[in-house]
Amino acid sequence: MTAGEKRRAVVTGIGVVAPTGVGVEAYWKATAEGVTALGPITREGCGHFPMRVAGEVRGFDPQAMVEDTFLVQTDRFSHFAMAAAQMALADARLGRGDLTDPFSVGVVTAAGSGGGEFGQRELQKLWANGPKHVGPYQSIAWFYAASTGQISIRGGFKGPCGVVASDEAGGLDALAHGDREVRRGTDTLVVGAAEAPLAPYSMACQLGYAELSRESEPDRAYRPFTPSACGFVPAEGGAVLLLEEAGTARARGADLRATVAGHAATFTGASQWEKSREGLAHAIEGALAQAGCRPGDVDVVFADALGTPEADRAEALALADALGPHARRVPVTAPKTGTGRAYCGSAVLDAAAAVLAMEHGLVPPTPNVFDVCHDLDLVAGRARPAELRTALVLSRGLMGSNSALVLRHGATGSDE
Repeated sequence: MTAGEKRRAVVTGIGVVAPTGVGVEAYWKATAEGVTALGPITREGCGHFPMRVAGEVRGFDPQAMVEDTFLVQTDRFSHFAMAAAQMALADARLGRGDLTDPFSVGVVTAAGSGGGEFGQRELQKLWANGPKHVGPYQSIAWFYAASTGQISIRGGFKGPCGVVASDEAGGLDALAHGDREVRRGTDTLVVGAAEAPLAPYSMACQLGYAELSRESEPDRAYRPFTPSACGFVPAEGGAVLLLEEAGTARARGADLRATVAGHAATFTGASQWEKSREGLAHAIEGALAQAGCRPGDVDVVFADALGTPEADRAEALALADALGPHARRVPVTAPKTGTGRAYCGSAVLDAAAAVLAMEHGLVPPTPNVFDVCHDLDLVAGRARPAELRTALVLSRGLMGSNSALVLRHGATGSDE
């Protein structure tokens, strides 16, 4: 890095555990082809809930990806996170031998549901057999911070670590937090989010969400921006991105795949979807300003796509407010209609898809969505070839958080 050059975070590795595939290749192939993984909920103990459809991660063998020492201490959401982190490191070709200073590597994750499955299992032992039958890891495995702790312990990472608890938008906020740590002096950040909300206790906690779809047909259950929008479908899984300081990454010969160029976040209140229009627009404008981008520079939008009429309308109007006439021309996509909405994990999956879309010059489609009723250029049916240099990723939470992230292809950063 030359004198006066500012530090900036670049994406050098991606790890994915998603309903549509485990690993970057499988995930991108399914995303680009518009594959949907939505189906009836099959997880044990969940058959009696009114939510009938979800995005389940199938074919994931935690024992093949995580050591037994960590498996007994952790819940399924941490298994996903640890596996994705290891894949991101491998994807970036960053091994233990390359990490000479453990204090130069930090970890930031986001989580909303925590380890509900682990916690429920231990509490059932408590009720049935008494306190002597409850394991010591009950005190930590359920905690939303468990993934950050276990990733850092497993990797021997001793740099700045943190956990973002800011609703579903926390996935994007975690990436922004990682970017700030890089700018402050940390060379490498393992950043992401993974969720496992399809256990009985976790499902019961979601019953109060009016925005959850009760539709029993998988191809009709999650159709944002359409006249038949009836809510969103929950999902498990997530992604981890490896962020590195651009100069450090370049010095070791890494591929500088994308730059975290800008981010902004706002809060507008739980389920206040009309108000989210203003809040999301403000976040978009702030993210573009930080990135040094004009509205016309945005080549693709990865939409939040909640799936209720009020929320979809607010998002479409927020894009019009922030992007002006360009909002009608820019391609918009929501690959999560094929995976389900994995809460904090979905935002990072979208960020991963945005990096891959820019690399492949392809806007992935929005599965199951065709009859769009909003003034958006929503990509449906098939992927659309396009030259993509700048991606805008959006996320909103049920509790009122709004977040916008700007990613630029390669090592193109802000001039701030």
